[in-house]
Amino acid sequence: MAKSAKQPGTAAGAGVKRRRRAWRVPAILLALILVAGYAAADAADLAPGILTTTEPWPEAEPFPEPELPAPVSGVQPPAAADEEAPVPKASYVQKITDQLAGRDPLDGDPGAVVVDVASGKELVSRNAAEAYVPASSLKILVAMAALEVYGADHQFTTEAVGNGQGEVTLVAGGDLTLAAGEGDPDAVVGHAGLADLAEDVAASLQEQGRSSVHLALDDTLFTGPQLAPHWGDVDLSGGWAMPMAPIAVDIGQLEGHRARSTDAAKDAAQAFAKALRDQGITVDGDITRAQAPEEAEQLGAVKSAELGRIVDYTLRHSENVLSETLGRMTAVGTDHEASFAGAGKAVLSVLKDLGLDVSSAELVDTSGLSSLDRVTPTLLVQALKLVTDGEHPQFLSVANGLPVAGLDGTLSGRLDDGAATGMLRAKTGTLTQAVSLSGFVTTADGRLLAFAVVANGFEVGNVGAVRGAVDKWAGALAACGCS
Repeated sequence: MAKSAKQPGTAAGAGVKRRRRAWRVPAILLALILVAGYAAADAADLAPGILTTTEPWPEAEPFPEPELPAPVSGVQPPAAADEEAPVPKASYVQKITDQLAGRDPLDGDPGAVVVDVASGKELVSRNAAEAYVPASSLKILVAMAALEVYGADHQFTTEAVGNGQGEVTLVAGGDLTLAAGEGDPDAVVGHAGLADLAEDVAASLQEQGRSSVHLALDDTLFTGPQLAPHWGDVDLSGGWAMPMAPIAVDIGQLEGHRARSTDAAKDAAQAFAKALRDQGITVDGDITRAQAPEEAEQLGAVKSAELGRIVDYTLRHSENVLSETLGRMTAVGTDHEASFAGAGKAVLSVLKDLGLDVSSAELVDTSGLSSLDRVTPTLLVQALKLVTDGEHPQFLSVANGLPVAGLDGTLSGRLDDGAATGMLRAKTGTLTQAVSLSGFVTTADGRLLAFAVVANGFEVGNVGAVRGAVDKWAGALAACGCS
């Protein structure tokens, strides 16, 4: 594969307005999230906290990581980046970037941008305007678009409605994290439970004197193909993707199977039917698919975790299906078609309205799983700078969700023995011929930098060597006492 720049290349969202808040986030709050120095001591149990180095999960980018026994969130180390710290010499950053490009597996082709956050000074720009396959670094852009449209506190609603004549319709609202049983308010996956919804619906039906219903499923929120271009059989069999649906239990994951559900919406409806039966409601006949009647009355509803927490989970675990859902719901909230194509257009439209340069970007999915996606290193760093500008508090969960080098998420087993450990937060990205790393690092001098590095077009089989070279570059950036 040649370098990407050289290839041709419902109700849930109605009336949602993009939220632009004028108030600024105190700089110290942002520093607490972005600087991870304390996290290293925390993880080693040298200081009280929530991180741990036990049972690190292996890198599987852009594929989803297994869920940790307890979600790791709210990582806010008390050390702050020093705004008075010296800015690294551009010549040093250029040198290590030239060394990266000169390594054999990369064939001189990577793109990289490094920016000093406090001053906005660009320290290196290599192939910055070229369009690359971003892999899962794309998830940063998708998360920001969803947060801009809905706000970090938004929750997606799953409801059941009735027509008063014994017909109950389960209406999908974009929550793929439902539990089949009771919900757990402390969880992201499993926050809302279909058993809780069934309990409310059963109470409403009993008030109507009904104990028997026919169940329908309204999963019309999403449209278009269920699989994106360049998603292959291995992506489905490995559980990295599934046919997209606007409702699912446990993100479509099936107990005892790597592959996910082939009809997650129907599986959710069947789980809901069982929950209704457990409440003493008879469900007659087979479940049918039908759009809910406009005049239907709500019988019950449950809500997902807050969007900020979903974003945190999605970025930390590189969860492809949730990222695709964020793209689809961005389309719903901006009156685009809620398809793969519509989601890509919606995300780029929101980013453009935020002032980012999307002129060279092309999205055929919103997880980065497709090798047909294209973004520039400049776009990635422009987005990261918005996270730190203090004027977009809704993006704090993006900073918080980026995995910490050597400690958690998809970086738990990478950059774990050097200057970057605990001091770098970044979104990883890995496909057969694409490697990316995009995020923030605090240098040895205490200066906070935003960066993006992307490599494409290397020979199949060299992905490990390329990723190692990128990690070495990131480690050199973190080690910079180079003022």
